Amino acid sequence: MKRKIITLDNSKCNGCGQCASDCPEGALRIIDGKARLVGDLLCDGLGACLSSCPEGAIFIEEREAEPYDERRVMENVVPQGQAVIQAHLEHLRSHLQTAYLRQALEYLQERGIPVDPATDPGPAQQASALSHWPVQMHLISPLAPHYRGSDLVVAADCVAYALEDFHSAHLRGRTLVIACPKLDSRQESYTEKLTALIDEAEIRSIRVLIMQVPCCGGLLRHVTEAARRAQRKVPIECLVVGIAGGILGEVPVDVSA
Repeated sequence: MKRKIITLDNSKCNGCGQCASDCPEGALRIIDGKARLVGDLLCDGLGACLSSCPEGAIFIEEREAEPYDERRVMENVVPQGQAVIQAHLEHLRSHLQTAYLRQALEYLQERGIPVDPATDPGPAQQASALSHWPVQMHLISPLAPHYRGSDLVVAADCVAYALEDFHSAHLRGRTLVIACPKLDSRQESYTEKLTALIDEAEIRSIRVLIMQVPCCGGLLRHVTEAARRAQRKVPIECLVVGIAGGILGEVPVDVSA
C-alpha cells in the first residue's frame, strides 16, 4: 500500500546514531556507518526522528510500503522499559493515532504491563481533517478551487463510519468526494465529474476507499471509467475497508480500454 514513511539520504548521513537512539519503535539502525530503515512495518511515518538528525538526512515521502504494525513495534518498545513505553504512547496520542494507541494499550494489557495512571494518554480525540464543503458527489463542483492540483479521496459513504483513522490516515492533506453506488440516483453524472476533476482540476492522484460489500465496486467503476475518458493520466489506488473496520487490502486498478 502507499503511505507516508521516512527516507534517508545516505550522502548526508554521518552515522552519528542520534536518530536510531530516538526511535523506540526500532525502525532505524546504524549499519556500516550509516542510518538504515530496517523495516517498513516498524515506521509509523509521523517523522518524530526528523528533528534528531543534525545533517537533515531524514525526510518523509509517500511511497509503496508495508503497512505499519503496532504490535511488532511494541515488541521492540517494551524491553526498553517503562519510560520508553510511556514516551511511545504519548507519541501516538499527540499525533492523534487513536487506532494504534488502542492496539498498544491492548498489547500491554494482555501482558500485564502497567501504564502509569498519571501519564496514561488514554484514547485521544481525533481532529477532523476535512478542509472543504460540500463533499457529496452530486453537490461538488470540479472547478472549486480546493480541488485544483490536490490529491483526491473518493470514498463510499459508509467508509468514514467503519474506518476509525479515516481522517488522520486517509483524509489529512487531501480533498474528498463521497458517494453511494447503491442508493444514489443519476450516477451517470459521477463519471463526468470525476473526468472533469482529472482534466480540468488537474488533480494529482486518486485514492478510492470502498467497503468490502459487492455494491461498493460500482464506485471504483466510476473512477476507472473517468480515468479512461480523461486526457490526463493520474495514479489511482483502491483500498477495501472491512465492515468491522480496518483496511483489508488493495484492489488492482485497470484503466485500460
